[in-house]
Amino acid sequence: MRGILILGLLAGLLSACQAIPSAQAPQRSSVARSTAVITPNPAVRACLADLGAKSAAFTPLPDQYYGAGCSTVGTVKLAALKSDRAELALAGLGPVTCPLAESLAGWARYGVDRAAQQILGSPLVRIETMGSYSCRNIAGSPRRSAHATGNAIDVSGFVLADGRHITIAGNWADQSPQVQRFFEAIRQSACKRFGTVLTPAYNAAHHDHLHLEMSSRAFCK
Repeated sequence: MRGILILGLLAGLLSACQAIPSAQAPQRSSVARSTAVITPNPAVRACLADLGAKSAAFTPLPDQYYGAGCSTVGTVKLAALKSDRAELALAGLGPVTCPLAESLAGWARYGVDRAAQQILGSPLVRIETMGSYSCRNIAGSPRRSAHATGNAIDVSGFVLADGRHITIAGNWADQSPQVQRFFEAIRQSACKRFGTVLTPAYNAAHHDHLHLEMSSRAFCK
């Protein structure tokens, strides 16, 4: 008898569920297709591990495809880098590819900071930039810039622990032998780490920054 009652109750519940008016039934919301995905590439994961081993402070970013040849794939947001003894701040930097971030970390520590200490007598505390990712062409060219994929950084200046502010625009032609030696030292270091390095000596478009780019070719000017 008890079994008959239970079966009857279950049948009633199922009947009640089926009787819910369609107006009260939950509506399936439309799902917009996202262009953001996390890169599964093992090479990117290995690069992120190497970047972490360099004591860089960063956040991996989701891949974004913007169309027209512009994207940020396998990129990170760098918050700070590490010198031999201290943290190095970064200003103005957007998404950068992980290999570019890794090269920047090495250049900042072994190229810029050590040159600042040995030549200028004061450690580096901040690298100032004019940005990284930008969906644009190379100036005067129909080809996309490496900036369009977050694969280039424009460095505009440096701040030292003693308060000195050395900029490309204001000090590249400085008559101080120490400043000239400093710029030459960091240029040579950059040329060993990045595929393309463009300075004010290249053309007028680079009068106020150093263009540092990861590329398969070796071009340093």
